[in-house]
Amino acid sequence: MAYGTPAGPEELEAYYTHIRRGRPPTPELLAELRRRYEAIGGHSPLLELTRAQVAGLERALADAGHPDIPVALGMKHAAPFIEDTVTELAAGGARQIVGLVLAPHYSRLSVGEYTERARAAAAAAPGQPAVSVVRSWHLAPGYVDCLSVALEDALRALPAEASGGAHVLFTAHSLPKRILDEDDPYPAQLRETAAAVAARTGLERWSVAWQSAGRTPEPWIGPDVLQALGELAASGAGAVVVCPAGFVCDHLEVLYDLDVEAGARARELGIAFARTASPNADPRLLGALAHIVLDQLAQDAAAA
Repeated sequence: MAYGTPAGPEELEAYYTHIRRGRPPTPELLAELRRRYEAIGGHSPLLELTRAQVAGLERALADAGHPDIPVALGMKHAAPFIEDTVTELAAGGARQIVGLVLAPHYSRLSVGEYTERARAAAAAAPGQPAVSVVRSWHLAPGYVDCLSVALEDALRALPAEASGGAHVLFTAHSLPKRILDEDDPYPAQLRETAAAVAARTGLERWSVAWQSAGRTPEPWIGPDVLQALGELAASGAGAVVVCPAGFVCDHLEVLYDLDVEAGARARELGIAFARTASPNADPRLLGALAHIVLDQLAQDAAAA
C-alpha cells in the first residue's frame, strides 16, 4: 500500500481534494501545488516507481521460493485505491491478504489508517478475506543496509573540504504534534532507524528533523528541516546531508521539498548540501520486504 499521486496534471485537484477529506483546495493552494509539480518537471515518478516495487517484490518472493504469492497495489489517495484492490483480490478468490505499507515507521495516522481501510474493505468484500498488516519495518536489515550505503555515497559526493565535518539529518514526513500526547511510536521509530544507520556507518554528527508538514492550523512535529539547516549553519556546520529515511521513493516530498527547497536554503546559508538517493526499486530493499512479508505470513499461521 502506498500514499498515491495524481497520474497527470488533470488529476491534481481531485487528488488534493481527496487528501483534504473532500474539501476542495482554494485556488491559491492549488496553484502552489501546481508550481511545485512544475518545479520537478510537471510529474511525480511515484506511481511508476511504486509499480516497479510491486513487480520487484513479486520477483523477490518468487526467488525466495514463493512464486504463488501475487502482489497488488492499493493506494490511499489515488487509483488504484486500497478498497478497490482488496475487493478485486477477494473477488479473485483471495482468502488471506497481507498488507505492507511502503512506509517504514508506524503511526496511527499513517499505517494505522491504511490498516483500517484495508480491513473495512475486506469485511465488505466477497468471502471476507482475512487481512493482516505489517505494523512497521523501520529496523529491517535490508532497509538499514540501503540507507547506510546511500549515506556513504552522499558523504563521498560532498566537496572534499566539507565532507569531514558534515552533519547528517534523518527526516520523515511530519505529523500533527498531538501524536506526542498519544504515545504514538512514530518519532521514536525514526530515531531508532537513524541510530541504527549511524552505528552502521560510524556517524558522529547526526540528528532527526521533520519535513513536508501539512498546511493546517494545528502544530506539527518539528524541527522542520529548513529550520534545522539554519540552526546547523549558525552552529558552524559547513555541510549537511539529508537522509529522508521515512520515504522509499522519489516523489514530490523528496524531489521538491528537499532537492529544490532545502537545497536552495542550504545555498542561502552557504553550506554544502547533499541528499541520499532513494531506494526506489533497489533489489536489496525488495528482498528485505519479501522476508518481512514471509515473516508476517508465518506469524499469521502460528496465530491461526
